[in-house]
Formats: sequence, C-alpha cells, structure tokens
Amino acid sequence: MPSLKEVRTRIDSVKSTQQITSAMKMVAASKLRRAQNAILKMRPYASKLNEILQNLSNSIDNSSEGAYSAIRPVDKVLIISIASNRGLCGAFNANVIKETHKRITETYQRQNEAGNVFVYCFGKKVNDFFGSKEGYKVSNTNIEIFDDLSFENVVPLAEQVMEDFTSKKYDKIEIIYNQFKNAATQRLISEQYLPIQSNEEDVTNLAADYIFEPNKEDIVRELIPKSLKIQLYKALLDSFASEHGARMTAMHKATDNAEELLKDLQLTYNKARQASITNEILEIVSGAEALKG
Repeated sequence: MPSLKEVRTRIDSVKSTQQITSAMKMVAASKLRRAQNAILKMRPYASKLNEILQNLSNSIDNSSEGAYSAIRPVDKVLIISIASNRGLCGAFNANVIKETHKRITETYQRQNEAGNVFVYCFGKKVNDFFGSKEGYKVSNTNIEIFDDLSFENVVPLAEQVMEDFTSKKYDKIEIIYNQFKNAATQRLISEQYLPIQSNEEDVTNLAADYIFEPNKEDIVRELIPKSLKIQLYKALLDSFASEHGARMTAMHKATDNAEELLKDLQLTYNKARQASITNEILEIVSGAEALKG
C-alpha cells in the first residue's frame, strides 16, 4: 500500500489536472457557441447554392466556366485535409489523418505510386503528420486561417485551388473534414471539390425550376466561383465548430474521469490513514504490555 505522502501528492496532482480540464471545457464551450452559430447560419445558404450549382453544371460544358466541371483522366490529385492546430480534442485530428492516409494509399494508390498525390494541410496537426513522414507530398500548408476564420480570408485560398484545377495542375480535388452535427458528434466527410459533380436527376427539370435574369451566362459566371468559395468556407466552418465540440466533450470526460479517480484515491488515502493509526495503536499497546512485563 502506498504511503500517505504519496497518495496526498497524487490527489493534489489530480485536483490540479481537473481544474485545468474543467477550465478548458468552459473555454471550448464558449468558442463552440460562436462557431456553431456561424455554421448553422451558413449551412442552408451553402446547401441551396451547391444544389443550384449541381443542377447548372451539365448546362455549362460549352461555356467558359465549364472548366470547373471538366472531367479529365485522373493523374494528379489534391486532397485538402482540414484538422486543427491543437490537440486535446479526442480522435478529431486522428480521424482526418487516418482518412487522408487511406485515400492516398488505397483510393489513389496508382497516382500515389507515381508521386502524383498531394496534400493541402489546413491545421498544424495534419501538417506535422504528413510533412514529417516520407511518402507524402505536402503542396501547401495553412495554420493561420483558424486565427481569423472569415469568408474574406478564405476567398484567396479557394481562388488559388480553383486556378490549380483549371490550369490542369490537378485533375481532381477532394476535401476531407469533420462535419459538425452537435457538441458530442462529428461526422467525417470526404467529398469531391473539383470537378463539379452534376445532379443528373434534376438537370431535366432545370428550365422549370429556374428563371434566368438577366441571362444564364452572366449568372453562371458569378455563381460557380462564388459557390466553390462558399463550399470551402463551409468545410472550414464545419471543422472549426467540430473541433471545439470535440474538445469540449473530451475535456468533459477528462473532468469526470478525474472526479472518479479522486474518489478512488481518497478511499486509498483513508485506508492508508486507518492502517497507519491502527499500527500506531498496536505499537502503543505493545509498548504498554512490555512495560507491564
């Protein structure tokens, strides 16, 4: 049985850790509220815009904007991997890294063997993994975006990715991120960013669903680039909210586990203290008996 001093030291250590995890939980909860409001406001708009974009994609193949929906043989692939700059958020970062690795080594095995699969890292954690290991090619890294996540800051990043596709630097671009559902649940998403995927079922109803004013060409010219920028921005917002939700949940569990550990340590301390008192009583009794003898 450990000594009283050892148990007291462990109790103080766990209490200190519990205070830290509890504080981190409250900070994450505060940040989560703001991030959650942002993604919930953005999601309906982004969803409808993406729906319109998919319906339009089959009708723009002959236009100048058809470059965004051009399907080419997939030789070079870019995977946009979105995680976070910090840990202590459960499996949030590990899931993104694992899925990105799976896409590289399994889905795009042929392209990877030819050295034609590249990773765009959003977040320090994914960059630390893919940038430090052989066999991966990191094309770009951005860890500052989460310090001031706004549409204005995302626009130039999206424009660069779009230009890389239209200039045929990459033949296919995917995004991997955690989609926010609630504070305790995040869904890992892997979706195609470029080329634009059309909605075959709704294309036949295109004329009945939309009235183009002033004309389709002008609308398409404005709509497609904007929709692609919104799509990347939404993925970053989703990931940002998911990170804080995952961290809040992880810190909540850590705080609860610390409470359970404190109960066990307190019980161990009481047993050790009782044993110590019992030994002292036995020594006193034994000493008294010896004096009688």
